[in-house]
Amino acid sequence: MGHITASLPEIDLLPDSIFVMYEKCEKRLPFHTHSKGQLSYVEGGLAYIQVAERTYLIPARHYFWMPAGVRHNLTAADSATHLRSIFFNTRDDHKNEFYNKIGIYPINELLLQMFIHSQKWAGHVMENDEKYLFLKVIKNILPEISTRVLPMALPHTENTRMLEIIKYMEDNLSEQHSIATISKKFNFSARSLSRFFKTTLDMSFLQYLKLLRMAKAFELIVKNNHSLEDIAYQTGYQSLSSFSSTFYQVTSFRPSDFINVKNVFK
Repeated sequence: MGHITASLPEIDLLPDSIFVMYEKCEKRLPFHTHSKGQLSYVEGGLAYIQVAERTYLIPARHYFWMPAGVRHNLTAADSATHLRSIFFNTRDDHKNEFYNKIGIYPINELLLQMFIHSQKWAGHVMENDEKYLFLKVIKNILPEISTRVLPMALPHTENTRMLEIIKYMEDNLSEQHSIATISKKFNFSARSLSRFFKTTLDMSFLQYLKLLRMAKAFELIVKNNHSLEDIAYQTGYQSLSSFSSTFYQVTSFRPSDFINVKNVFK
């Protein structure tokens, strides 16, 4: 059992504290809940969080907010992923709706420097500790600075028929999928397959395919051993410009913004 997993029960031992945990992330953290809100910064790799029927993708240089009491797990896509987390008590969460919803956001320089400043702290920080005020400021500024949401949430399902379709699409992302080709492959009418995606995943076939391609693109970009042209081809785009345009449409960033992301923590 890794250090983070072993430390999970400790987070709630002191309800009024702010708990700090900066560690290299294990491959997979189990499903768990805690009574504190979680701010985590992902560095060096890619992470996925599963919450109920959604799987959220968090690229390097992004942070996420997880409200208190939400059952979730976390998976690191590779061994380079570090997770730097601060768990806040909920005494003032009612003051802003931000604290009651899951969100993924690109790091800005202010928050990054505040993470760096506090990186040597660990464990419970109580209100009579001077560090507490600094950490509280981090929480207080989140609603103001967290304006660019990364909408990378893939719906989750246990439907075996849909899982079969999704697996085929994942394994063949470089192909030019359409509602017509997939419906033919799995013996649906185009209309029935379209309805199946809507009822099972709560989004259209094309919406899901786009998110699936973007998730794969993030994985390949973070690995940093593929050209953007190669990534575009591997994710089913016939040109770099088409890939780049879709990437920007989904994320509000260009793919090149994620190239050569370096660790800033020593």
